Amino acid sequence: MRDRVGQQIGNYRLVRLLGEGGFAEVYLGEHLYLSSQAAIKLLHTHVAQSDIAQFQQEGRMLANLIHPNIVRILDFGIDDRTPYLIMDYAPGGTLRTRHPKGTRLPLSTVVQYVKQIGQALQYAHDQKFIHRDIKPENMLIGRNGDLLLSDFGLALIAQSSRSQSTKDIAGTIAYMAPEQIEAHPRPASDQYSLGIVIYGWLCGEHPFRGSFTEIAMKQSIAPPSSLVEQLPSLPPAVERVIFTVLAKKPEDRFASIGSFVTALEQASTIEPPSITPPPPLRRPTTQSPPHAEERAKPKNQEELPAPLDAPGMQPSAFAVSSPSRSSLTFLDGTNVTAKASSPFPQRLSRRSVVAGLVVLVGAGGSVMWWTSTHVIPTSTHVAPIGTHLVPIGTHLYTYKGHTGTVYAVAWSPPDGKRIASGSDDGTVQVWNAADGSQPYTYKGHTGTVYAVAWSPDGKRIASGSDDGTVQVWNAADGSQPYTYKGHSAIVRAVAWSPDGKRIASGSDDGAVQVWNAADGSQPYTYKGHSSFGVYAVAWSPDGKRIASGGFDFTVQVWNAADGSQPYTYNGNPSVVESVAWSPDGKRIVSGSWGNTVDNTVQVWNAADGNQPYIYKGHFHGVYASGVYAVAWSPDGKRIASGGWDNTVQVWNAADGSQPYTYKGHADGVEVVAWSPDGKRIASGSDDHTVQVWIS
Repeated sequence: MRDRVGQQIGNYRLVRLLGEGGFAEVYLGEHLYLSSQAAIKLLHTHVAQSDIAQFQQEGRMLANLIHPNIVRILDFGIDDRTPYLIMDYAPGGTLRTRHPKGTRLPLSTVVQYVKQIGQALQYAHDQKFIHRDIKPENMLIGRNGDLLLSDFGLALIAQSSRSQSTKDIAGTIAYMAPEQIEAHPRPASDQYSLGIVIYGWLCGEHPFRGSFTEIAMKQSIAPPSSLVEQLPSLPPAVERVIFTVLAKKPEDRFASIGSFVTALEQASTIEPPSITPPPPLRRPTTQSPPHAEERAKPKNQEELPAPLDAPGMQPSAFAVSSPSRSSLTFLDGTNVTAKASSPFPQRLSRRSVVAGLVVLVGAGGSVMWWTSTHVIPTSTHVAPIGTHLVPIGTHLYTYKGHTGTVYAVAWSPPDGKRIASGSDDGTVQVWNAADGSQPYTYKGHTGTVYAVAWSPDGKRIASGSDDGTVQVWNAADGSQPYTYKGHSAIVRAVAWSPDGKRIASGSDDGAVQVWNAADGSQPYTYKGHSSFGVYAVAWSPDGKRIASGGFDFTVQVWNAADGSQPYTYNGNPSVVESVAWSPDGKRIVSGSWGNTVDNTVQVWNAADGNQPYIYKGHFHGVYASGVYAVAWSPDGKRIASGGWDNTVQVWNAADGSQPYTYKGHADGVEVVAWSPDGKRIASGSDDHTVQVWIS
């Protein structure tokens, strides 16, 4: 760290260092003319010339966050390419210094703290900002003893994840919501983080402890330990309110911070005779941002009145919807019901397993601003296919059979009459590619299905899952399955050899295994990726080579017969999520994600990795970015890519020119597949849909 005491930043002289983290150094500054004090935050990054306008625009937006419980940004700027923020100085330190780790606080104190932080968050959410790093270290004590929420400003950072330290990352993962670990933060994520803070204040320790990876896993799948067992005097109603905000699914939490604070206040002062968890309070879909806190309401749900918002907070426009279950009545007379849980527990997506890369952007604290710009087409009319009069991007229909993220989509060979899709809901569904009709569901897996592949003759399907298996079964009706159990971890990639005799599968255990497609016998293991997870596997069209990509940021190309003669392509700057060969076998395209600078697709010579060009059409976010899916058109002339920015982009495979952008999805695009005739594309998304459209 370079000592900058005595230097001038803007109109301030740096007096002394107040603290340092993975994202920034904070100095006490004194105004050159007014002698007033301010906190000067110098960010650990450099702003490129092309990013200055965006930095200034977002700085102006953040400076307009004016609330008595938010640290005010007084000014901002760039000094020798280093961005800085000038903020109100809070001399009282943080709640972490006031209450060191292990300290237990009285419930009354906790409620008073939550009311102040809740007011700040409700205001920020009303302004369409998400904080993303709620923790005691970011709760400052003002001159009058009031609480001030800090570190909204770090959304201005758009730098590589490598600038953060493991210590800072681990300090944030302990408070991070499951959907934020998967790079989809939303207002309910702040609610979850505040719930973790409250849990720690009450019992003196976090609900989830361990290594970075262990905490990330527990945040997504493990329930917290009972508070009442540790604190017998705690009203059970308080525990139930806290456990509601700690729900794994954001739609199962409260509709707003205000509703949560009201429920906590009421539960802390009275204990109803019969307590059940408060319901998921849902935001009307007409007012939801792209990553809204809910999906469409099931038909058997009924609308119920929501609890009153907390005093001093703006009224919430959120409504309640939940199935009929046992109820809890609050002081205001509101009766709410508990929601039945999903048959599948919340599982880690392919991205949450490498959360260390995604959350780096939020490790030091950052805020997200959302807009509502995308609408899912709902027309089911199928336009004529095979005519040049139908423009590219014409939406044919949306398949809505899944209840979770769609990670895998594949057309049946050789005719393309059926589509198979795999999802977070644990199923593979096979349906009519013309209109989405006549589906049947394969339910052999016990967890999320990440990979689906048809045999070249279209008679069998192989599917890979986070249950650690690959299952091979009759494509006509799901019968006669056998299970390959060679892997010791989640299976994320499955591919058939062109002759249909072998299957290659990639796993979080770091291995690619190649085995007899008839019965799973005679496997051999390729271990070039060491212990890093393998996320993509593809055979060359002649069946002689395999390309595999994964967590180690590489694509490796090797002899399909025995794993020999590998070479490594190192061009991707982050986790390689997808790999595809050109139909002539001469080029490979790879897409990757995992930090704020990686919004690229790379195309390169399959023989040796030379002569790459980079496609940069996807949106570069300030808190995450990435390309999750790539696919060549059957004629080899175009490439389709999908990613974090909710789009599918189709472009000239020769040089990346003439791109077209499809914007039908309301959330990230996980998979893209061309029909065998090259006339249609099917894209699967975090919005739970598969959309089929003209390519």
